[in-house]
Amino acid sequence: MKIFNISFIVLPVLLLTYGCTGKGSLKKESKVDTDTVTVPDTGYTGIKKFYNQDRLLWEVNFKNGIRQGEMKTYYQGGQLYQTYWYENGLREDSARWYYLEGQLFRSTPMMHDTVDGTQIQYYRNGRKKAEINYIKGFRTPLLKEYTRDGKLISIYPEIAYSINDNYKSTGKVRINLEITDKTRKVKFYRGEFTNGVFDTTKVKRIKPVNGKTFLDLKKSGTPQADSISIIAAIVTDFGNNYLNYKKIGLPYKDLK
Repeated sequence: MKIFNISFIVLPVLLLTYGCTGKGSLKKESKVDTDTVTVPDTGYTGIKKFYNQDRLLWEVNFKNGIRQGEMKTYYQGGQLYQTYWYENGLREDSARWYYLEGQLFRSTPMMHDTVDGTQIQYYRNGRKKAEINYIKGFRTPLLKEYTRDGKLISIYPEIAYSINDNYKSTGKVRINLEITDKTRKVKFYRGEFTNGVFDTTKVKRIKPVNGKTFLDLKKSGTPQADSISIIAAIVTDFGNNYLNYKKIGLPYKDLK
């Protein structure tokens, strides 16, 4: 009878201890803040810290099992790398990234777990490096980049094209696409900006063939648009995408 009583007491204690550590923890209970509490039947409330061996990877606040408050991630040496702010499990306010030395590198506005607003990037000296605009998770064409001394960069590559006209012989016309700076990485898309944003589900990627990017259009015998719209996503020196748009007039009105 005594053995039964001891087991009856020990089992709930072990279950409570397991509930405090939480799933996914890579360290023992001793590595979790001792002031955390558990709300019965609703989930974990407090701060969880996750480790890889002895290195702190990240820590996050929970309320009733849902992320609530600040989340932090760290560099291998323990320096702060990134912060998010959560409201009811969704990222809100601003996500921030930091240089190894501690200066702010990037601030990204968040709304309901989606990038919404103008992302700002910074140099180590604190000067603004770039501004990139988003609307509900979609890029807009707005991109501003700055030199280290604060001057706005105004010259970017543009879309260039040539036409191979074989309409009379084969009924085909080829639109060759490139950009004025051939050293840049670029992706071409056929389509328009939708409500002012670059929605990749509404445009069609034009994939290169043997290093060349082109569109082959055929004579259709029915009226078609007299132009095509092209968007080029060009990688800048800062690793951002500069979105260049061009409408190309077609030599015939039945090309499809």
